[in-house]
Amino acid sequence: MDSKVHIEIVGLIKDRSFHVAKSIAEGLKQKFPEAFLDPKIRPLLEFDWHTYLCNKKRELRGEVWQYSSSLMCFLNGLLLGSEKDFASWAKNQWGFTFTRPQAFYMALTRGLLHQTPHQFVFMDIEIAGEAAGRLLFELFSDVCPKTSKNFEALCTGEKGLSQSGFPLCYKGSLFHRIVPNGWVQGGDISPERKGNGGESIYGPTFEDESFAVSHSKRGTLGMANKGPHSNGSQFYITLQPTLWMDRTYVAFGQVVEGVNVLKRLEEAQTCNERPKYECKVTDCGVLKL
Repeated sequence: MDSKVHIEIVGLIKDRSFHVAKSIAEGLKQKFPEAFLDPKIRPLLEFDWHTYLCNKKRELRGEVWQYSSSLMCFLNGLLLGSEKDFASWAKNQWGFTFTRPQAFYMALTRGLLHQTPHQFVFMDIEIAGEAAGRLLFELFSDVCPKTSKNFEALCTGEKGLSQSGFPLCYKGSLFHRIVPNGWVQGGDISPERKGNGGESIYGPTFEDESFAVSHSKRGTLGMANKGPHSNGSQFYITLQPTLWMDRTYVAFGQVVEGVNVLKRLEEAQTCNERPKYECKVTDCGVLKL
């Protein structure tokens, strides 16, 4: 039976604590190669971390219900705690310490994000005249390059005017539909903003590119349509798994930050699925890493 120690680190990629713990785990393996298995490191963006933490709280229960750190360290499958607990254990049991300035950990975060082939775009959201925060999307440009480019360009406004003469940009557009336990929908960039308009950067509509991405979780980003091959500018964000959409709507990304923003959109008061007050995109663009 293998007596080597197995370390698992799961945490929020943008948080310093994750990179502290990751560096300690890798340092222990490097210094004591015979005592440790290769550490398992799982960097998560905000949306996936929130889901992971909720699931772990349900699984482990007890005192974990109050767990508030943005990282979990496991030793041989058992929860040790936060990066501070891990650092104390490494120092007390192995005489190992690891400290670096904040700028070092921020550089590690940027490095991990740069490793993905995907593009990240953002939308700043205002609800009933009050700033609600930012939604950050990861676009699966390797799976759906044409659909991803359409969404990216509509965030930047780089394509100018549509064939109908209005700006090809999400800035100023509304989330016009909220389906309880289903999805929130926006992207009508036409001047009327009624929820029945919009155009793509390729013309009024373009084809369904791929159904490879499943609607398997909350936060899936996809293109709304009026039937096969009728994608324009309107999009939706799922509020729970919606597998029935998988062969009908093209999913091409996911929300990675903005847990509370999506929750506020979801909870907006509606009449016939339309918000009673404006839920507006006040700014949008490509995230500069």
